[in-house]
Amino acid sequence: MFPGASTADESNPGADADYVVVGAPLDVSTSFQPGTRFGPGELRTYAATFEDYHHRTGTHFSALSVTDYGDVRAWNDVPAYLEYLNGVVTDISWNDATPLLVGGEHTVTVAAVRALNPDVFVALDAHLDLRASLDGDPLSHSTVTRHALDVADEAIIVGARAGSEEEWERAADSDVTVIEPSAVADWTPAFGDADAYLSVDIDAADPGYAPGTGTPEPFGMSPRELRAAVRAVAPHAVGFDVVEVNDRDDGQAPTLGAKLLREFVHTHHADG
Repeated sequence: MFPGASTADESNPGADADYVVVGAPLDVSTSFQPGTRFGPGELRTYAATFEDYHHRTGTHFSALSVTDYGDVRAWNDVPAYLEYLNGVVTDISWNDATPLLVGGEHTVTVAAVRALNPDVFVALDAHLDLRASLDGDPLSHSTVTRHALDVADEAIIVGARAGSEEEWERAADSDVTVIEPSAVADWTPAFGDADAYLSVDIDAADPGYAPGTGTPEPFGMSPRELRAAVRAVAPHAVGFDVVEVNDRDDGQAPTLGAKLLREFVHTHHADG
């Protein structure tokens, strides 16, 4: 169970809760270093070290009505898995609670975006994830933003610094905004009345801060920049995830991911 959360009602997730943690340990299309199946467990483990009190907002995490649904066990039929995960997220949303996915490869985000239908998809990510497919797989973790644009009107990719030539060409279209790492400190989102979905691919961080991820990419964001971006988007968000954490470091990636999840909840509660 995620520290500070209570156990969710699996038959009616989100009932009597404001936030629901859902583990999504999918690890099928990881293209370099596997291990995202261990991500949800790693985040829960390393979150145990955190203080319950959040000084900036004056709130206690354990008092913010967070429940933990546990893991949605993954299997190799990815379309079927995403459909099932979509149903879980939909149930949470119907109960007016906010889903908090912990992955798992980035593909799990597709299920949540389809369920929540946001106006804007915001990804903190080293990669554009705008491929139509990778190695013949149209549901690869490298296709997430393209799939999100089937639902959302706009995608904002914060911290991106890698992609194929075709992806950069797609990113030049009017429905995609790329905030490269050097520009992140000056970025202020302007959502207006639009709602957003916020996805944190832990590889948005420079691998010096979070080496435990499948496709590390140098010259990335600092933890403080990631925190600032989460704080900026959280008040507008209908859902959140942190993905692509694996077990291949000494706790740096899951510690950062778990802290960003908690930062999202505190900010969403206080400022949303």
